[in-house]
Amino acid sequence: MGLAVGDALRATARAWLEHDPDPATRGELRRAIEASEAGSAEADAALAAAFAGPLEFGTAGLRGPIGFGESAMNQAVVMRATAGLMDWLNAQVSRPRVVIGCDARHGSAQFAEAAARVVAGAGGEALLLPLAQPTPLTAFSVRALDADAGVMITASHNPKWDNGYKVYLGGRIAAGDAAGVQIVPPADAEIAARIAAAPGADELPLGDAIERVDTRDAYCAAARRLGSPAADVRIVLTPMHGVGGELALRALGEAGFGSVVGVDKQWAPDPEFPTVAFPNPEERGALDLAVAKANEVGAELIIALDPDADRCALAVPARDTPSAGTPIGGGWVALSGDETGALLGDYLAGRADGGSTACSIVSGRLLGRIAQAHGLDHATTLTGFKWIGRTPELVYGYEEAIGHCADPEHVRDKDGITAAVVAASAVAELKAAGLGVLDLFDRQAARYGLYRTQPLTFRVKDLEVISAAMERLRASVPSQLAGARVTEYVDLADGYGQTPGTNGILLRTERDDRVIIRPSGTEPKLKCYLEVVLDAAETPDWDAARARLGELSAATRALCGL
Repeated sequence: MGLAVGDALRATARAWLEHDPDPATRGELRRAIEASEAGSAEADAALAAAFAGPLEFGTAGLRGPIGFGESAMNQAVVMRATAGLMDWLNAQVSRPRVVIGCDARHGSAQFAEAAARVVAGAGGEALLLPLAQPTPLTAFSVRALDADAGVMITASHNPKWDNGYKVYLGGRIAAGDAAGVQIVPPADAEIAARIAAAPGADELPLGDAIERVDTRDAYCAAARRLGSPAADVRIVLTPMHGVGGELALRALGEAGFGSVVGVDKQWAPDPEFPTVAFPNPEERGALDLAVAKANEVGAELIIALDPDADRCALAVPARDTPSAGTPIGGGWVALSGDETGALLGDYLAGRADGGSTACSIVSGRLLGRIAQAHGLDHATTLTGFKWIGRTPELVYGYEEAIGHCADPEHVRDKDGITAAVVAASAVAELKAAGLGVLDLFDRQAARYGLYRTQPLTFRVKDLEVISAAMERLRASVPSQLAGARVTEYVDLADGYGQTPGTNGILLRTERDDRVIIRPSGTEPKLKCYLEVVLDAAETPDWDAARARLGELSAATRALCGL
């Protein structure tokens, strides 16, 4: 870094330092500036990362590492984000009603309290939920309390050093199907512009008129109506060191499922997530403790929530013959998000009297076939529940990243807890009929064809690697993929059917293989979504589907050049 650039960067950092209200981040920033002035290249790099530009609304709101500066999550960023939000809300309605929640990550409680004071200081009605609660409770509360907006402090399943800020709209601003759904364009850009124009965090008016509200009883009452315990099911539940354990245990119990055992080493909220490399139920090894507990107590179903409990992963007992699911050892297979979608979708569609299912474009296509068989409509949306949740007359929606909207009447977002209640009900119904979840998948494959999906993800340090890969994909259209002729190539930037434009590429082959390649909206990853379809057969060939996915994975890796 040249001297002039270093001086300019340090001047930007000093300007931020003057307005940072948090003594902790203010001290860290001051030390970094002093070290930079003394010639530290490491400090220069830290300042460059901290002032690389403000955090922007992505697929799931603002997310970033906890630290100092405009590019990180800290009290100053949260306060200015809330000030910009309130400036926008005040232009829409008088005395906006805003509900605020947070998980148990580092800084979450502090950020939630600060956000509530900014709402009150800006003339809004600040409704603060109990601290360290699941994201679905905030989404529920926006609708239940008829709030004009909701703020949730969380980074969901991101690594422990991250935090984030999600915004929902409702009340007088978003009604009907859009009430309680995360923000979409143009609101996100309009709010971002007002955040950019907000004064320094220490210059914001703050208020103390904060109302403490608790909607957990109402949430559990709504979740209880989803339960249908046709048989007793022994369940092992892990909240993955997050905030969903107690509320999920209560919701399952009130729905009629009393045989639920928690994974004690992962039960209490802990922002360090000590037993997992990443706090994501999909990561290899994340379910090891749950499997051990399940074998100890003779469980029939494992339910794993991510740290803010908006996502739900399932594992079921394995069998000797080939099947769906991914073996994870100990006699268990983990279901993918698409497989869980097929389980919950089949159960809920069979109970629906009209309406629509929905899933994101990167999710599997089986749910559309299930909906059609039950006389329902089906919608394919952009990635993210801010799009899925807007589906008219939604009965059930999901995305392959283990996000499920199982109670759209009350929560227009992914909700791991209500998904858990529905999953337990579906497993109980199958058990009463002498069937297991894998038996259901066999029956679905025989009826609709064998649909099997697989993710392929490339994590990078330099985002330019992703940009270069997308440029190569757009510059050269492949004629074949894994030995099959490419019959459809779509640049998703131009849209797809009823789906607006997004950054991605879709390929489809003569064998009805499908590959979608897109940059992640929340992490430095290039994500690929692979799907194969085999003809319907009384004895589905799961091994053949798995082998074809392997061929497709190798061909996609070569195509991306990663």
